[in-house]
Amino acid sequence: MSASERYGTRIPSEREQRVIHLVAQGLKNREVAQEIGTTEHVVKNYLRVIYDKLGLWNRVELALWYEARRSPSAFLTQ
Repeated sequence: MSASERYGTRIPSEREQRVIHLVAQGLKNREVAQEIGTTEHVVKNYLRVIYDKLGLWNRVELALWYEARRSPSAFLTQ
């Protein structure tokens, strides 16, 4: 299965990208909510939508997805 088959093709909104960034930094849902000025419940909903859009199952996969796209050249130097 190729990466393009594994991950969804829909692009996260700007707000969803902010949530992804914060989750990838290791923040908990409550901390993400405080950062973006919403509730923990709304963050959980964002994460469900993000996982669906990207074809992911959990925050670990989300953090790995984020890191892989943040520095694609990192894989070339190893």
